[in-house]
Amino acid sequence: MTLIAIFFPFLSFFLRGRILTGLLCLVLQITLIGWIPAAVWAVISLQNARAEKRNKALIKAIKSKT
Repeated sequence: MTLIAIFFPFLSFFLRGRILTGLLCLVLQITLIGWIPAAVWAVISLQNARAEKRNKALIKAIKSKT
């Protein structure tokens, strides 16, 4: 998924169900100068989504032990 975020940043957002963000990223990505910020934004967003999912799992595990 990280490679998709680098080479096709808008597709990374579309695959995660963030359509409006994907469209905004596509507009940014259309220009050659905007490709790098779009790719960085997509990778950071992907990492944040993974961290949020991991945190939710940890919180659920902690709550189930008590």
